[in-house]
Order: sequence, then C-alpha cells, then structure tokens
Amino acid sequence: MLSSIGDLSNVTFHLAAVPISAQPFVQTGFLSFLTNSIFVALIVMTVIFLLVRAGTKRPTLIPSPMQNGVEFLFDFVYNQVEQVVGPKVAPRAFPLLCTIFVYVLFANWFGLLPGVGTIGFGAEGTQMGFFGLSQEPETPLLRPATADMNLTLGIAVCSLVVWFYITMREAGPIEFLKHMFAPKGGLTGFLKWALVPIFLFVGLIEVVSIIFRPATLSLRLFGNVFAGESLLHAMQTLGDQFGLGTVASFISKIVFTLPFFFLEILVGVLQATVFALLCAVYIQLSTAHDEEDH
Repeated sequence: MLSSIGDLSNVTFHLAAVPISAQPFVQTGFLSFLTNSIFVALIVMTVIFLLVRAGTKRPTLIPSPMQNGVEFLFDFVYNQVEQVVGPKVAPRAFPLLCTIFVYVLFANWFGLLPGVGTIGFGAEGTQMGFFGLSQEPETPLLRPATADMNLTLGIAVCSLVVWFYITMREAGPIEFLKHMFAPKGGLTGFLKWALVPIFLFVGLIEVVSIIFRPATLSLRLFGNVFAGESLLHAMQTLGDQFGLGTVASFISKIVFTLPFFFLEILVGVLQATVFALLCAVYIQLSTAHDEEDH
C-alpha cells in the first residue's frame, strides 16, 4: 500500500518552509523598505478606509447596507469597550481598541485569501502555488501582515503609548504612582508602614511587566498567525512531499487544507479579540480607582 505513494525513505518534510521574515521587493535602493508584508498592510488599511468611508460619507435616516454594517460594528465594539473600561474612559479608549480589533481582524482574514503567500517570484520568474503550479514561490508577492513581527510589535508599542496617555489623563501621575507602589486596602498605622517595602517590590515587578507588554502582545499575535501560515503551507505541500502525482496532489491541497482554513478564520477573530481585550484590561486596571478614593 505504501508503495503506491512512493518510497517514504526519500520523503523530506519542510514544515518551516515559510520564511520568518518578510522579503523586500527590491534588495537595494530607496524601495528596499517595501516588503511584501508592508504592501499587504497598506492594502488592508486602504480597504478598511474605503469601507468605513463608504458607510459614513452620507449617513441617512434609513441606512444603506454599508452604513448599517459600519454602525453595527462600531456600536458593538463600543458597548464591549464600555463594559470593560467603564463609561467614563470608554470615549478615550474606543478609538484605539476599535482600530486594533478591526485592523487585526481584517489583516488576519486577508492572509487567508487565495494567492496570499502562494503567488510570487522565484528563480525562474513568476510562480504560483495553491490552486496553481505545485511549486511554491521563493518571494511571495503578498504576505500576511500580522505574520510579520514588525507590524505586531508596532501595534503593541502604539497601544502602550496610548495606554500611558489615557492613564495620565484619567488618573494623573500621582494617582498612578500610588496605584503602583502605595499600600492597598486602606491599611493604617504600623502595619501600613511595615508593608511598604513589600508593595514597593510588587510595584517594581508591575513596572517590569508593563515594559514587557509590547513583547507579549506582539509575540502572541505573531506566533499564532505565523504558525497558522506555516500549517497551511505544510498541508498544501503534503501531497508533493509524498509524491502523489499532479492530480492527487492538487486534490490533497484542497482536502488537507480546507479544515485548517476554517480553523484559521476562527483564530483570526480570536486573536483580534484577545489583542483588543488585553489592551482594554490594561487601561481599566490603570484608570480604576479604589472605593475610598471616591
């Protein structure tokens, strides 16, 4: 039975065939900064801008399907933000959290479109992978934006900057320092001063955790998206690795990939939700006041 799919001793699996870094279209010169992931990031940003613009340019009392969809999305996200950070902080936090959720969601789903990561350039010119030639391109024309660590880290750093701004506006530097280092629970007397060193140490740990937030946020998103991209690539090339032949390899691309494709759709939603939700929790923790402060 195994002989029908070739000699397995000669099979070599390339599970890490997807490059971890984005490839520039031009190796030298001014345009060397333009990588395939930056190109996709610009496409996603343009698509989101055009959709939101189309739904909000001429609002009417009887909304069009586009206006209705945009308003529903904004209302839904705002209600979720308000439940986490509270009605007072929600107007300041909503632009950041809504932008993160919508952009990460669209970027994750855009990476699942046919041709993303499978159409590009190689040593012999233009190559096509999934739904085309079996050979995968050396330099894909399109690479999922959130599979690039530069983008996920940039989003995380921006969220940290906005978090600090909102915290300073809502709580102020004094309240923020008290929240970080001061004894909690309304302690008084000798016990309060006895626990000061412990709370100072705990505050220093919290400062370190805040510094590492961009790394944890970006690595979580990057790791899940890149792992999904590598998994889909492995499933697409599984038939070729076993030497099933042209027709059987083409069928295997669809049969093996389709279940994981729908799984990645769900992962795209979960990762966008987790990223935005964690940012919302960070804002809520730094802007919430103890009961005795009111």
